[in-house]
Amino acid sequence: MPLTSAPDGGAPLIEAESLSHAFDYPLFKHLDLQIFAGEKVAVVGVSGSGKSTLLHNLATLLRPESGTVRLFGRDIYALSENERLRIRRKEVGVVFQFHYLFKGMSAKENLEIATLLGETSLEPTLLERLGIAEVIDQRVTSLSGGQQQRVSIARVLAKRPRLIFADEPTGNLDDATAETVMDVMFEYVNDRSGSLFLVTHDETLARRCDRVYRLHNRCLERVE
Repeated sequence: MPLTSAPDGGAPLIEAESLSHAFDYPLFKHLDLQIFAGEKVAVVGVSGSGKSTLLHNLATLLRPESGTVRLFGRDIYALSENERLRIRRKEVGVVFQFHYLFKGMSAKENLEIATLLGETSLEPTLLERLGIAEVIDQRVTSLSGGQQQRVSIARVLAKRPRLIFADEPTGNLDDATAETVMDVMFEYVNDRSGSLFLVTHDETLARRCDRVYRLHNRCLERVE
């Protein structure tokens, strides 16, 4: 698969080279991908095709069987675990398909942990944009699934990472709320000259990104 190039000639923020991974069977082999500042890139594909595994490889969460992953030009799997942890805390945000919130805490306390780890402060306008300002003091167990997902997204953005990896981020949201949430995430990426890597079953959502790929037959195929 040919690599893309930045319009301004800058280096990619995310770069995978000859990436391969398998579990009980091969998921993908020798994938190349580059994502530049300000770009939003989506990957679609059937369940089990390896979309989430690819995201985990790129987001420092899972070492690939072979190949290289560079974030900001650094080979992340050549770094120590402590160095990867620092990148995870400061520069990378992952929106998972499931919430993984601290259930015994309020939504606000969940967000405060993120700002503490990221050494940032919470932006009230973010809560308003995501429609959770009025429930921020409630325990997360009292919130609906959609509200919990929006708290999870706010927790990621509260760290102010430059790279966002999102795995089915709107799966628990109605269409109108999903559109608002993605507007917030796209604006965030643009404002920070960051990058978004999105995996989703929703091809309509995927087509809002700058580039769309399909993970099929162990390869990334560009969707025009």
